[in-house]
Amino acid sequence: QVDLVESGGGSVQAGGFLRLSCAASGRTFGVRTVGWFRQAPGKEREFVAGISLRDDSTYYENSVKGRVTISKDSAKNTVYLQMNSLKPEDTAVYYCNLEPIPTNDGTMIPSNYWGQGTQVTVSS
Repeated sequence: QVDLVESGGGSVQAGGFLRLSCAASGRTFGVRTVGWFRQAPGKEREFVAGISLRDDSTYYENSVKGRVTISKDSAKNTVYLQMNSLKPEDTAVYYCNLEPIPTNDGTMIPSNYWGQGTQVTVSS
């Protein structure tokens, strides 16, 4: 059993930045990948970024490339999502996902293992 706790969401103006955290606790040994997904009101949940905990490979959705950086701190069992130059269309609930599967197009397919989410609101 692994518990995921997201934090760091909030309300910012366009052009601002936030750093989201996904802290894992419990049986984290052997976890291979962690991903971030987001869901805006009335829309489906979509992939944002992911990272391999074994070789630090990173994966990004095209619309966030250059503005978002995913990283990890293995000692803290935490994965971070640094988001810069935020836009109103980034407004969503952001979810951490455990063991998403990398795809050939550089994105990830989520597993059924989610955190509770953290709200990000970007105003224009």
